[in-house]
Amino acid sequence: MTKTPDLKTSFTQLIATPSISAFEIDQDMSNQGVIDLLHTWFDDLGFQCKVQAVPNSRNKHNFIASFGPGSGGLLLAGHTDTVPFDEGRWSQDPFTLTEKDNRWYGLGTCDMKGFFALILEALKDMPLEKFKHPLHILASADEETTMNGAKAFAEAKSISPDYAIIGEPTSLKPVYMHKGHLTQGIRVTGRSGHSSDPAKGLNAIEIMHQVIGQLLKLKQHLAENYREDAFSVPYPTMNLGHVHGGDAANRICGCCDLHIDIRPLPGLALEELEQLVLNYLAPISSQYPGSIQVAPLYPGSEPFAASAESSWSKLVAELSASQPEVVNYATEAPYIAKLGCQTLVLGPGSIEQAHQADEFLDTAYLKQTVELLKKLIYHACIK
Repeated sequence: MTKTPDLKTSFTQLIATPSISAFEIDQDMSNQGVIDLLHTWFDDLGFQCKVQAVPNSRNKHNFIASFGPGSGGLLLAGHTDTVPFDEGRWSQDPFTLTEKDNRWYGLGTCDMKGFFALILEALKDMPLEKFKHPLHILASADEETTMNGAKAFAEAKSISPDYAIIGEPTSLKPVYMHKGHLTQGIRVTGRSGHSSDPAKGLNAIEIMHQVIGQLLKLKQHLAENYREDAFSVPYPTMNLGHVHGGDAANRICGCCDLHIDIRPLPGLALEELEQLVLNYLAPISSQYPGSIQVAPLYPGSEPFAASAESSWSKLVAELSASQPEVVNYATEAPYIAKLGCQTLVLGPGSIEQAHQADEFLDTAYLKQTVELLKKLIYHACIK
């Protein structure tokens, strides 16, 4: 007899174990508590469990559990962390699983600690002794910030599954492609001075005006030269999201900052995109040497593309009764795919609940997800 808890208890324990990822050190937490729970549960089921420290993190770990002989098989992946919560906006304690109106409320119910509880529930009734290929469970760290957990795991290449499912909330519809995400800060440094004598200063706002002009040219270039009609917005987007410079009307502005957000399509790597930004700003940098600095605001996410026509996509579409889709948000998929596996994103709940106060998972997804996971595991590991 297994000692693993029932579904509601495992949900309750995961939600009650805070694992917030944040760039701000005062909000950031270790995910060790979640790792400890998963280690106990999957060890009780007979899985071989490993905990791996994640480089360049604040005491974060990846967890990998494996069961079954041979090579290939299936990887079920998810992240252990959540975003911070908006204190005062929740109707109940975000760390207490609350059932109301056929919904389970709590931070991480949907995005996405609950996915691990559903995997556990699916495995309880499966004939593990009949596995012909291995099943791997990956619980990664810091997906909500740097994605360093998935990046480190992909670099290590400690497993080589044939197939992968990343359990982000997609309403149980398979996702085979998504855009990437790049945010950059551009700083123009001029020379401050009295506004009555412009020649004695260098106005950073005026230079930033030229910078913005070049960025708008790049925005147009991206829209005209990159296209994927599967997306609702079929081209890379650029948003000028924040600008600040100067401190007084009678003072020449000595410094001006701009923050931009770019969402590249598959086929446009972040490194190439970063170089495009530098190339478009090069004429201004030449005119004002040393005045322009470009740096990432935080680590970006690569775009991802699999094939809607692959054998795995067709099988998952059949089993889920949903055609493969594309989405605009980013996931760990491009890094998991580096393991050489056919990769899809599919999980319970709606992305509309992610990062929201009163996050919830509709209880209708519980049975549906467990049954779908059983089918996926059967086809990848037993059949």
